[in-house]
Amino acid sequence: MKYIEGGVTAAKGFIASGIHCGIRKNQSKKDLAMIKSEVKASAAAVYTQNKVYGAPITVTRNNLADGYAQAVIVNSGNANTCNSDGVEKAEMMCDIASAAMVVDKSDIIVASTGVIGMSLDIKPIADHAEQLASQLSADGGNDAAHAIMTTDTVPKECAVQFELGGKPVTLGACCKGSGMIHPNMATMLCFMTTDCKISPVMLQKALSDTVKDTFNMISVDGDTSTNDMVCIMANGFAENDEITEIGADYETFKTALKEVSVKLSRLIAGDGEGAQRLLECTVTGAPDEITAKKIAKSIICSSLVKTAMFGADANWGRILCAIGYTEGDFSIETIDVFLSSCKGKVKVCENGFGIEFSEDKAKEILLESEIVLTVCMNQGDFDATAWGCDLTYDYVKINGDYRT
Repeated sequence: MKYIEGGVTAAKGFIASGIHCGIRKNQSKKDLAMIKSEVKASAAAVYTQNKVYGAPITVTRNNLADGYAQAVIVNSGNANTCNSDGVEKAEMMCDIASAAMVVDKSDIIVASTGVIGMSLDIKPIADHAEQLASQLSADGGNDAAHAIMTTDTVPKECAVQFELGGKPVTLGACCKGSGMIHPNMATMLCFMTTDCKISPVMLQKALSDTVKDTFNMISVDGDTSTNDMVCIMANGFAENDEITEIGADYETFKTALKEVSVKLSRLIAGDGEGAQRLLECTVTGAPDEITAKKIAKSIICSSLVKTAMFGADANWGRILCAIGYTEGDFSIETIDVFLSSCKGKVKVCENGFGIEFSEDKAKEILLESEIVLTVCMNQGDFDATAWGCDLTYDYVKINGDYRT
């Protein structure tokens, strides 16, 4: 398996584009994107668990009920959520995209991201859809990645290539996410494409299983968003034997899917609003998988841990505190804690108690942009990893006037 360029258009048979249409006031920022498969593709998606969810999710769920899709239309700057005309506007977006891309409206994934509770002006989308469709190309993935950004500081893309039965297969993606990140699927927009030939049922299974260990293990601020989704289209252009059941080819495909999902999860966490440091928390030796995941997320979600990391303060007691209020049947008495980065590794806790360590060395380690917090429970054989970021002054500044 190798990483390649191209993002969401790396796989054969996919084209994309992104432009500024006028939803966002800042004309330098793209705000409307399209992604299209040359043919109808197997499709799968996972959605936010927030009881308040965007109108595009309602429409996309209906359109993907048969397990197939061919195109995506997505805007940034307005979430089309909590609006009485939301579903109508989402359906209008599908109508507009259908005409512009010559695709059946029922085969369109529609998504929106941005401010909640403001009616979506459909006119800019209608006025620019033909232009957007005319710019669809195999080189348009980066434009699409820019068009879905809100408070993101960088576009987020990834693509890998691997083999199935001697056939080269490609899987690519773009995503957005910076704030309101606390998935229980999901609080970002993520669009994945692959030329793998795989049935809708197996595609959904692979996506749902992968999400549990990747996107659902991110937290920036503890707020589960209203709109967002992870979706994938598979058009079969790789001409591999179709994956219709669990087996070696399915596992290889799932490995590639996880590789891309982990990469994007790290990009989202590292680009958290106002963040200076990517935090990775790995729990090893847990008595069961659920406990390992809960503890990893508990640490990543702790505001006190996050602020300590912002200050490069090796305040390991906050990590133990976060472990201690996590639900589960486990002991603190065998737990060791390590802090590490490219500058080295230091043990700060052993068997649940503090030990002597160099504060200067710990400071040097924690001043890096990527920090790893390792919790060795020594109580079993289960591991889990979660990703987050530090909590800075800028997070409050960004969200204090987000709408206005």
